[in-house]
Amino acid sequence: MVEQAQKPGRGRPRSSSRELLEDAAFELFLENTYAKTTIEQITQRAGVGRSTFFNYFQGKSDVFWVDVDGAVQQLSDALADQAPDARPLPAMGAALASVTREFGPSRVPWILTQYALIGSAPEVQASALARFSQWAGILATFAGVRLGLDPASTLPRTIAYSLTGALVAAAQEWAAAGTARGSLEPYVTAATAPLLTAFAPRSALHPAAPSL
Repeated sequence: MVEQAQKPGRGRPRSSSRELLEDAAFELFLENTYAKTTIEQITQRAGVGRSTFFNYFQGKSDVFWVDVDGAVQQLSDALADQAPDARPLPAMGAALASVTREFGPSRVPWILTQYALIGSAPEVQASALARFSQWAGILATFAGVRLGLDPASTLPRTIAYSLTGALVAAAQEWAAAGTARGSLEPYVTAATAPLLTAFAPRSALHPAAPSL
């Protein structure tokens, strides 16, 4: 289900040029489609210069990911806050819960509810893959360090990409739930719980790894 988009109210104050650019971009994507909207049109609508756009975004598709990009540092911080003696999988689950509980009905990444209006633009798909890989990389590094393994080895990467896939699936289900969706956290907890349980018996996958 595609949630009805609401254009930002022109009367509310903006706190930054970035927010002006976000609002302008989303308005134009709805009016003209993503493919037919240019960076020049976005900057003109926002009333800022082209250089200002590139102060905040590398490309047009990056406008979609402000909330997601902001959560990357939150994930790193949440993992760093886990107790040194905490088992890796529960610690990763707790960190993901901590980050995703910040996403609620008033904070939904625009791309999740308006994807059907965007279409399958290759650059949007590429930008999505880059974000997923970044999250998986952070999780793999944490898993590798806690397990005493190379983060690029099979086990940490399998855990990390599995959890990232579950996170994406949970976010899609959460977005489709509409205005009554509540917090993202319980969706993520439900999606990752089977994985946390499945990876727990370490001896089945990597006899040398400590308990997860």
